[in-house]
Amino acid sequence: MQRKYNEKQVHELLYQALETERGGIKIYSTALKAAVNDDLKKEWQGYLEETKTHETVLTNVFKQLGLDTETSSPGRAVVAHIGESLVQAIEMALKDGTADAAQLVAGECVVLAETKDHMNWELIGHVAKHSSGETSKVLKQAFEAVEQDEDHHLYHTTGWTRELWIQSLGFPAVLPPPEEVKQVETAIGASRAEHAREKML
Repeated sequence: MQRKYNEKQVHELLYQALETERGGIKIYSTALKAAVNDDLKKEWQGYLEETKTHETVLTNVFKQLGLDTETSSPGRAVVAHIGESLVQAIEMALKDGTADAAQLVAGECVVLAETKDHMNWELIGHVAKHSSGETSKVLKQAFEAVEQDEDHHLYHTTGWTRELWIQSLGFPAVLPPPEEVKQVETAIGASRAEHAREKML
């Protein structure tokens, strides 16, 4: 069922989404400095390139909808602040901790950033599905181009960070994580992969 939506708040979502992608580029660039595991480094390098593509996809959405990519809002400022804080957290860990500890902090910061990013795109998909006209068409195209990447980024990095933590605690870990091995792309798949980890040791 199509409903009349709050256009101002949809624009706010897009401003925050663009800011999240821009922050994500900085976070991945910094996280790569902390990656010790070669497979994880390769994974994050791919995510960095995909995040740059997502920023381009959103920039095109702004052009198509006649929005200014540099419009500021209080919510957008908060998103920028959180992104900078995550970059600073990784830099702090690189400066003050061991290489393995810094890698764990980087993993956690990526999971935090990707949680917001994933939710942004779920909401963009919701607007696309429940609206009509040009906005719906433009957002649907963007959502379909990005959705699978976003699922991958969140669930796989969560798996990496969990397994690296388990390893650091002195227990056997599954590396690459089950999410990676099973090519998880959904929340249900991620849950199943985590439950299957004991059999993969």
